[in-house]
Amino acid sequence: MMPFHRLLALAAALLALVACAPMPTAPLAEGGGRDALEAPFHRGGNPTLAPLLRQVTPAVVNVAVETTIPQRDHPFLSDPNFRRFLETMDIPFPESVEGGRQQSVGSGLIVDAAQGYVLTNAHVIKDASRITVTLKDRRSFSARLLGTDAAADIAVLVLTPVPPGLSALQFGDSDRLEVGDFVLAIGNPFGIGQTVTSGIISALGREGMGGVGVGGLIQTDASINPGNSGGPLIDLSGQVVGINTALLGPTGGNVGIGFATPSNRAQVALRRVIARH
Repeated sequence: MMPFHRLLALAAALLALVACAPMPTAPLAEGGGRDALEAPFHRGGNPTLAPLLRQVTPAVVNVAVETTIPQRDHPFLSDPNFRRFLETMDIPFPESVEGGRQQSVGSGLIVDAAQGYVLTNAHVIKDASRITVTLKDRRSFSARLLGTDAAADIAVLVLTPVPPGLSALQFGDSDRLEVGDFVLAIGNPFGIGQTVTSGIISALGREGMGGVGVGGLIQTDASINPGNSGGPLIDLSGQVVGINTALLGPTGGNVGIGFATPSNRAQVALRRVIARH
């Protein structure tokens, strides 16, 4: 049997060899080696998501909605006591409030470049009389509503005519998401233009959040603000795992609690709308 002091010496030598050995490397990407795996996330030795975003952001659009507000009675006339007072005093009723046009903004994503299909939230285009979609390259096109799926808060728009040079995003499997997965939210917050924010999946299966009446939502701390609705939540492979749909905040702005409709549900809604037309 080997003396105890020699066993100690051998153990120390083995530890020294392990400490000096190179750290395990990332698994090789098929056909491309380690550089092919890391290249999309490194530039000049620094981590970056810029190459990934260059690929996906052209398929994210701004959605501008114009709503016609009909002429209506003066709000005071909804009070019967006030109406009786005017009649008793023989005072003319106030004139009706003039109608007008109201504009709002949201986001969307191209899901079929050949057909010109754009996915957004149903609440973004509610009561719209005119819809304009603006691409990242600033080209703007009229869009018509193909249909909606209220249960998923999903609407499908069609660009008319279908412009050349469109690119579409691919859907990922939202059932495979886990808390802690990194995600990116892309959209048009406050109408300032295309913006990218990052975060993680904070929770899954959230119910009754954000006042949209849709359950089973993805919760994320990637910044989602008014105007982000309808834009994609993507994973680090560039696939859509959710459609940003709501936020929770005391002032209507981001406090790190945003919600997205899972991509699998959005795909079902998309197919259902297209099948009806």
